Amino acid sequence: MNEECYRIGEPSETSRTPSQIEDPRARVGDTVSLSADAVEGEAHRWPESVLWEGSVPEDGSGTRAASEARAPRDWVALGREVRAFLRDLALTVLVAIVIVAFVIQPVRVEGTSMLPRLHDGERIFVNKFIYKFEPIRRGDIVVFWYPNDPSKSFIKRVIGLPGETISIRRGVVHINGEPLPEPYLDPNLHTREENMPPVYVREHYYFVMGDNRDSSNDSRQWGLVPEKYIYGKAVFRYWPLSNIGRVR
Repeated sequence: MNEECYRIGEPSETSRTPSQIEDPRARVGDTVSLSADAVEGEAHRWPESVLWEGSVPEDGSGTRAASEARAPRDWVALGREVRAFLRDLALTVLVAIVIVAFVIQPVRVEGTSMLPRLHDGERIFVNKFIYKFEPIRRGDIVVFWYPNDPSKSFIKRVIGLPGETISIRRGVVHINGEPLPEPYLDPNLHTREENMPPVYVREHYYFVMGDNRDSSNDSRQWGLVPEKYIYGKAVFRYWPLSNIGRVR
């Protein structure tokens, strides 16, 4: 029968704790300088030179590297935003140019010939496109080039249409012999009882007058306005804000 021999006072191999078991590497000349507890703790630690993705070294170099890596991407994103902004701005400017050139134009009123509807210094929008789709009507407030000097623009109300005969008797306008109702006039600004002999309005021409009849330079003085000189209809007052609204 095999029997194990034990030295008195020495524990057997099977009863030794892990810390008491001799490291086999020591038998072949390896030096073990760490205790078993230290080895167990270090078994799960990677060398400091080996970093997992996303880890940050204690000296902060990883943070700097990540920031430096993000910087180019941030500049690229900023560049895209700037390009998008400039594209939208250019489109807005282009639309504004088209609108001003072909549809709506802001105009500043100068003078008092259109009182009480329009006052000196007021700002209005003129629709330059409207007469492409509808005819010029009596009562429209229109903007046109002055026939005697096309470099100047006037704003007046259309009174006589092509084919009509206009006359004035004691301050009252007559169309083909019939008095014209004019509710837009202010009696306090219309005091002269003037007379004007009949004027025939030929095709493609219009007879215009200011609402402030006593202080208006219009068709009574310099004649008819060619249709081609009328380039817009006053539609909206946008300044002053206290008097904002449609122009009629």
